[in-house]
Amino acid sequence: MRGSTVRTPALFAGLAAAVFVLPAFLSDFRAQQFAYVAIYVISLTGLNVLTGYTGQISLGHGAFMAVGGYTTAILMADHGVKDVWTIPAAVAVAGAAGFLFGIPALRLSGLYLALATFAIAVATPAVIKKFEGFTGGGSGINLFGTPELTASLTPVKLLGVSLDFNNWLYYLSWSLALVGYVLAWLLLRGRTGRAFRAVRDSETAAASSGVSLARYKTLASTVGAAYAGAAGALFAIATTFVNPDTFPISLSIFLLVGVVVGGLGSLTGLVAGAVFIQFLPLWAQSVSNSPGAPAVVYGVILIVVMLVLPGGFSGLLARVGALRAARRG
Repeated sequence: MRGSTVRTPALFAGLAAAVFVLPAFLSDFRAQQFAYVAIYVISLTGLNVLTGYTGQISLGHGAFMAVGGYTTAILMADHGVKDVWTIPAAVAVAGAAGFLFGIPALRLSGLYLALATFAIAVATPAVIKKFEGFTGGGSGINLFGTPELTASLTPVKLLGVSLDFNNWLYYLSWSLALVGYVLAWLLLRGRTGRAFRAVRDSETAAASSGVSLARYKTLASTVGAAYAGAAGALFAIATTFVNPDTFPISLSIFLLVGVVVGGLGSLTGLVAGAVFIQFLPLWAQSVSNSPGAPAVVYGVILIVVMLVLPGGFSGLLARVGALRAARRG
């Protein structure tokens, strides 16, 4: 336990240092790609709290990203709010949506909860199109070139360094990802984290031990959705455009895959899971453009990863740490 406690801050410090210096070696295009990695890290953090730590399987996390993304887009396009200031609003609105969903979902668990969350993901595009007056319907909302979009027209200065849009997006996304990581780590290492794990391991045993299932399951749903809202807001800023296709049903599936690849019930593998989501589909597409071939390549690689790393990337790190400890002993 002590090794894990020491390792997490060390990994965080190393990641923060790498994040700060990496843009010096990246093109604008690569900086944008790694900004998307940070966005996925934020979303995976929330999903891991919900699924990995609390055991509540969610196939609708992309829907809460859509809530955050549309909150940002509407505030920017219709109300002239600067992009950065829309993020707290997106977090609040998505968190509220997660709370409202968490209340009726209290009676559900396992596959029934997974199906309920998947239904939300399926229904979200239709709901977006239904409220065309607010969301723009199928046409969406365009944010490109708007003055509310930081660094879209002119570079911005950060600590004396001039940043274009992609580099600004990189630092903004990774700053929020690191802050979100710290907040999740603090939440999960205390009493709340122990309650989450108790609910995950056995709801019956947790309830008999005095853990309020309603409180902690609803809290996990709220926290997970709030993180998704932040990720969705950044996603809208990054793409500079949102419509129902921006947050497809497949996004929720990819996010769940990312959590499993990173390692359920652990924060140490989040970056690996996010990199997997961002780059593997692109690599699979580059291998072959034949119809259906990228999906086959993606599926084969996913199966291999699951066989080689059944505990995800965090499980690999744990095994490496155990081997080193055994050699020292």
